[in-house]
Amino acid sequence: MRFPSSIFVSVSLFTAETTAALYLSSTYRSGGDKIWQGLTLLFALVPSVMVQFTLTFIHRDLSRDRPLVLLLHILQLGPFVRCLEAFFIYGYASSIEEPYVSITRKRQMPKDGLTEETEKEVGQAEGKLFTHRAAFARTSVIQAFLGSAPQLTLQLYICVLQQYISVGRGTLMIVSLLSIVYGALRCNILAIKIKYDDYEVEVKPAAYLCIFLWRSFEIATRVVVLVLFSSVLQIWILPVVLLNFFIFFFYPWILFWQSKSPFPENIEKTLTRVGTTIVLCLLTFLYAGINMFCWSAVQLKLSDPDLINKSQNWYLMAVYYMLRFIENATLILLWYVFQTDVYQYVCTPLLVLQLLIGYSIAIFFMLVFYQFCHPCKKLFSSSITQGLWACSHIFCLLCKPRLPPSSTADFANDTLNESQNGKTSQSLSVNP
Repeated sequence: MRFPSSIFVSVSLFTAETTAALYLSSTYRSGGDKIWQGLTLLFALVPSVMVQFTLTFIHRDLSRDRPLVLLLHILQLGPFVRCLEAFFIYGYASSIEEPYVSITRKRQMPKDGLTEETEKEVGQAEGKLFTHRAAFARTSVIQAFLGSAPQLTLQLYICVLQQYISVGRGTLMIVSLLSIVYGALRCNILAIKIKYDDYEVEVKPAAYLCIFLWRSFEIATRVVVLVLFSSVLQIWILPVVLLNFFIFFFYPWILFWQSKSPFPENIEKTLTRVGTTIVLCLLTFLYAGINMFCWSAVQLKLSDPDLINKSQNWYLMAVYYMLRFIENATLILLWYVFQTDVYQYVCTPLLVLQLLIGYSIAIFFMLVFYQFCHPCKKLFSSSITQGLWACSHIFCLLCKPRLPPSSTADFANDTLNESQNGKTSQSLSVNP
């Protein structure tokens, strides 16, 4: 049984960020900055409430007689209780004999085109610990993109306006950035385990390092670009943010309506249709928040029983990063054109170059991860470089209007194959 280190990291980041936000809001109150105080508290308390709701929903405490646990969740102390419970289960698991165990079957990574199926006994304690890990993985994503990301953007914007970084504000910004990167990392690992649930997945340290560097450069450059643009064109930042948000919020719903699938009823048996709709809206809200700052490794598919798209779509990923790079470049160039005297002591051309290079470095580490470090790369029907090369043919089509119809059909077939590569991996034979 593995040590619940991910739970400890999640609770530590949650505690550190909440404490730093409360301290900083008190300094804003002492200085008479009521607006900054209110926004700082808002971005600290709203995700905290969502975390409590998520933990209660996953552990199904509403249908169980646990009034003390519910009270602690109302007092925003739920993560600490869950963390202590997880460590208690881990500490006493080896000393208590399990009367009942369940058998799980997992496939190993294929070798020479063949894969073996292994069986493993899972006790009740390990099953409960697995539920705790899954719950905290999801709360880390919620905390990162509904709280830490807007918090970091707000505090960096205040630093630009005041041209000063206090100790409290700097501490909160560092913790928020670590929380966002960790949430994005957990989102990547969660996507891998959901897509390849039938396989025994082992994520190596090199993969963690690539994801950490990829997400760090991607999120940091995105936040800086948004802050710089909003500091000179305050009126136009709202349309940019809302356009990004509504595109990613309605995108899963549009695909769901086009599929003409029945309304998903299997999320939770105790939920009514209205409750299910609210949960799906919250899920798409989180999905839009993630894509606002970085690529969401977990792609929603509301027509699927698991609500997750389990195919690896290189085409969609390539389009996202191409458009995001163009958007970041446009925003930073507009900032460069309309910059004010606030930036007179900053080498603005060098800053523009650094931001563009920083986002390019993020894309580079993303390619390295999927090409060399992905734990399930053997299940890919094609590599990411082949997928991106096929996607680049779109621009060739724009440059060649007289392209023969057969070539267009071939490109469409290649794109379709790439979007279905997650399904083709299931056709591997099983070695008895």
